[in-house]
Amino acid sequence: MHMQFPDNLKYSKDHEWIRVEGDEAYVGITAFAAGELGDIVFVDVDTEGESLDKDEVFGSVEAVKTVSDLFLPVSGEVLEFNEALEDAPESVNDDPYGDGWMVKIKIADASELDGLMDAAAYEAMLG
Repeated sequence: MHMQFPDNLKYSKDHEWIRVEGDEAYVGITAFAAGELGDIVFVDVDTEGESLDKDEVFGSVEAVKTVSDLFLPVSGEVLEFNEALEDAPESVNDDPYGDGWMVKIKIADASELDGLMDAAAYEAMLG
């Protein structure tokens, strides 16, 4: 299972992951979330340039049978949407931690990262 949840990421209860690089970070959804949703057909993010609070909705992801909100794991400004997903939303299923990233953010409050789970805690939450 460890391959499915890389150790260099932090995880939220809403099944988002965050990869911190200095005061910026990449955010996406976990392999578990992508698997639960099934085949992802559209990723909708219209918050580029906005500053959002922790747990605020930054977009949504649409699968064949359902639409699910995306929640920002920490407060920050949405710097960039991964526009490659417009043509290849299936990247979220195929490579959720790589090509399937969703947004790049500027972290507003790094202390909020302490409230997120590491890979082992996230796995434990999934049971």
